[in-house]
Amino acid sequence: MPSGVELDKLAADITKASFRDQGQAKVDRLLQDDANRECSAADVAGKPIDEKVAKAIEAANLKTIKWPTDGKFLGDWKEGEKIAQSGRGMTWTDAAGSENGGNCYNCHQIDKKEISFGTIGPSLYNYGKLRGVTDPASPASKAMVEYTWGKIWNSKAYNACSNMPRAGHAGILNEQQVRHIVALLLDPKSSVNQ
Repeated sequence: MPSGVELDKLAADITKASFRDQGQAKVDRLLQDDANRECSAADVAGKPIDEKVAKAIEAANLKTIKWPTDGKFLGDWKEGEKIAQSGRGMTWTDAAGSENGGNCYNCHQIDKKEISFGTIGPSLYNYGKLRGVTDPASPASKAMVEYTWGKIWNSKAYNACSNMPRAGHAGILNEQQVRHIVALLLDPKSSVNQ
């Protein structure tokens, strides 16, 4: 029987042979970074990732968060809703440079009116309200606003083995789009917090 390392290499080779670059979808999407590799190994072993390794992954990913260049964390929550609803982008059929969606509803309940949503992630309905954010610009809300931005930008900064895409870090969403998603979650006027 081949060793685990040999089986991993065989699986990687088969996967690479099964995919090709087409349009903007490139084979390099198959490459795992340290976080993905360590979390996958722990998952295969059927046990949690080593706590020291997890903390190192989180610390490394925290350093990659790009904070808003103008210091403004919130955009337009209505635009955030459009981004959260859209699952388009980064496929071989999408035009290169076209704006991606966040596909947030694929994993989360966000707005009470939406009847179709995934459950792999927690419900985000009343996200800001439940966290006491009544004025996102207030000093009392600063930590939650920054956490929300960071979690969307690079989820592995807060949970090494998070299943959530690293939307900003991976280039799925740009800075303005992240700003809109943060507004969707934290603006008291947003449908999320009604």
